Amino acid sequence: MADRISQGEDQTTAEAKPILLVTGMSGAGRSTALHALEDIGYEAVDNLPLRVLPMVARLSKSIDRPLAIGVDVRSRGFAVEAVLKGIEKIAARTGRQTRLIFLDCDDDVLVRRFTETRRRHPLAADRTVADGIAIERGAIGRLRDHADDVIDTSVLPPGELKRLVQALAGEGSEASLTITVTSFSFRRGLPREADLVFDVRFLRNPFYDRTLRPLDGRDAPVGEYVQNDPDFPGFFQGLTALLKPLLPRYKAEGKSYLTIAFGCTGGKHRSVYLAERLTKWLAEQGWPAGLQHRDVEASRKPMSLSPGTPGTASGTRGPQEDAS
Repeated sequence: MADRISQGEDQTTAEAKPILLVTGMSGAGRSTALHALEDIGYEAVDNLPLRVLPMVARLSKSIDRPLAIGVDVRSRGFAVEAVLKGIEKIAARTGRQTRLIFLDCDDDVLVRRFTETRRRHPLAADRTVADGIAIERGAIGRLRDHADDVIDTSVLPPGELKRLVQALAGEGSEASLTITVTSFSFRRGLPREADLVFDVRFLRNPFYDRTLRPLDGRDAPVGEYVQNDPDFPGFFQGLTALLKPLLPRYKAEGKSYLTIAFGCTGGKHRSVYLAERLTKWLAEQGWPAGLQHRDVEASRKPMSLSPGTPGTASGTRGPQEDAS
């Protein structure tokens, strides 16, 4: 166990918090999640035989910290039914609520992670990584349906995963709300984790200004261009007027985290600027938020205009699908 855990919680506080079971696909971030829970005072144990889980949970009454337990296909005696029965026994023997957090991830992303880190998949000793992932998903997939919280880490940086897990655990207060603002390209699909999605393709497109095309929404000239669109002030005012009453209500209802997403065609100019602008506004309102630009780097690939497409910013989107 890490010694960096805070020592201020008493036994009553620890017992009041639910026991967290963290599971999911290998490579989806379980270790990162457990470390994040350690950082806010949890006693974290990983990969125990399932038959000892109720015993460990019962012993946690003598520990002045809340408890998080990591479970995956490597755990001795692992089976979906065994995990669910373990949860029932923990609740019966300790009287404490048990919360199941499932970390999921796209198969192709998992393959890339195992390939890049040169780690061996626990079920791929004599087969390909893809085969091991398929076997694991068949073995563990049904557990996802029983989870209290599911986090898809396919495009989630480790820092954001840490924030989300800590929010689910109620860091700071039981009514904490973690906000993330993201930009994205509609060509590459909607962010799975998005709660509120705003399509900003109606705004004038900096892509058609040759001086702005190489830049992105974090650059001042692009920001000036977007905010000078005649419809921008009304849109942003309406957006903030919508969010102002929503955020405290989300918090009061116990929502742990909220992701606000802005999309444009290429995910490079308009959506990036809106995400930057809203994050700044949220901070001014006392709602600090995480910020990520999902597709801005992918949008840096060179693009060419079709013959006859205007090279200056006319405010009209042309037929080219790669326009930002």
